[in-house]
Amino acid sequence: MVSTRRKFIQCSFAGAVAAGFPAIVPSSVFGATAPSNRINIGAIGVGRISRVHDMPGVLQFTGVPGRDNRIVAVCDLSAQRAELGRQFVDDAYTKKLGRPYTGTRRYSDFRELLANKEIDAVLISTPDHQHARLAVAAVEARKDVYLQKPASLTIREGRIMVNHVNASRQILQVGSQQRSWKQFARAVELVRNGRIGAVERVEVGLPGDPAGGNPQPMPVPEGFNYDAWLGSTPEVPYTVDRVMPQEGFERPGWLRMEQFGAGMITGWGAHHVDTAHWGMDAELTGPVEIWGHADFPTEGLWDVHGPFKTYGRYDNGVIMTISGEFENGIKWIGDKGWIFVCRDGMASPASAGAPSLPIVPLRASDPKILDSVIGPEGWHPYTSDDQHGNWLDCIHSRKAPVAPAEIGHRACSTCLLHWIVMKTQHHVHWDPKTEMILGDDIAASLLSRHQRHPYEIV
Repeated sequence: MVSTRRKFIQCSFAGAVAAGFPAIVPSSVFGATAPSNRINIGAIGVGRISRVHDMPGVLQFTGVPGRDNRIVAVCDLSAQRAELGRQFVDDAYTKKLGRPYTGTRRYSDFRELLANKEIDAVLISTPDHQHARLAVAAVEARKDVYLQKPASLTIREGRIMVNHVNASRQILQVGSQQRSWKQFARAVELVRNGRIGAVERVEVGLPGDPAGGNPQPMPVPEGFNYDAWLGSTPEVPYTVDRVMPQEGFERPGWLRMEQFGAGMITGWGAHHVDTAHWGMDAELTGPVEIWGHADFPTEGLWDVHGPFKTYGRYDNGVIMTISGEFENGIKWIGDKGWIFVCRDGMASPASAGAPSLPIVPLRASDPKILDSVIGPEGWHPYTSDDQHGNWLDCIHSRKAPVAPAEIGHRACSTCLLHWIVMKTQHHVHWDPKTEMILGDDIAASLLSRHQRHPYEIV
């Protein structure tokens, strides 16, 4: 339990300073929860996704009984971003408390943050290629983890990460937040209870990424540890379009670089494939055959896939097709109808002279399907009203979260298998039990990547 890991907090200013946290205000002002039951959190990577999603996602529960937490530290390889992250948290607590707060500690090395025994849990909101390695380091340091998706850069390192999580018995929640959105849980519940009959096909629609990017090398910004940022990936010249904006928090270039991720197939794909698997009752497995094609840029810096269409056949005969040709979302097609679900706020593409129109996020071939009552004897999804809130709940209860490591890994693995098909143009046969590609050494070579020393994951 959290309380057994924090013996130092006795609401004493001296004790807080000795632990390295500048206690500007008494702990009690954050809420009624006893300090020994509050979760101290460190945020690793405080760029765009951390600022708009992960840090606000836990800050909303500061002072909330049963979910109380306090972000006590931030870490980033950019000194500028680390300072902005510290200010972000301090400003949030200043607003909450109605008085100045400057108690957030700043780190430049995640290992130093993890070494702080008063930190119970971490948010990992870094680029994709750092996810698995940092998750392994965190659970080995006995921290619970909220891990941004996709779970890993490669299938092999994803399996290593899951094995470490299982051995540690730490709580790891993958940031597949669609599992905590009502329309996705409702769609899955209807599909799993046979309201469209036996599922025959699934269509997953993903957005695309543009080509472009300036490859011209640039000086590394002062205060940015670029070598550590590259991590296990090859050493290449710095350019802002390869990494992230030097000012502001717009969508970074690394998302469009295969060195650091696979593009939209794992970006949005990790969300949608996870939801598709949830409805297919395939969360702990994967396809047995994968095939298809993709176009890749022929100029510019950014090299992730362009238009594509790939297919995966599951052991029960269901075919999942993933493509940008489909509406952004998931559609299960059964022998008695279909159900489609997407995120709130999605809009139809604008045509010439006409505006885009809002899309209804949950639809069915027959609207009556959506009103179907599922009795107590039916299958019901794991109930979670908030992805970060569920993680905090599970840190206290030690129960499995709504998106544990194994499920996140299986969704990511499926996306990476589709990427392997894009790269090789091969018809791939996969064994979900052994996690091996059968009879194709070229495709199998893409299950892992060379890891640069000293940033290997082991």
